[in-house]
Amino acid sequence: MMNASELRGKDKAALTAELESLLKAQFSLRMQVATQQLSNTSQLKKVRKDIARVKTVMTELKRSV
Repeated sequence: MMNASELRGKDKAALTAELESLLKAQFSLRMQVATQQLSNTSQLKKVRKDIARVKTVMTELKRSV
């Protein structure tokens, strides 16, 4: 889990890379849920919240420029 303050210290390219990796992780977790291989389903919620944090910080950067 990431803090928003940690994300605010990153530049746009790093945030984009972080978002891309989180989206890949979310896809992987969704596939594990579909094939009933995922035992800890709370991981999906954590990844979703991290994606939202990254998108929020990216929007803040867009508005401040």
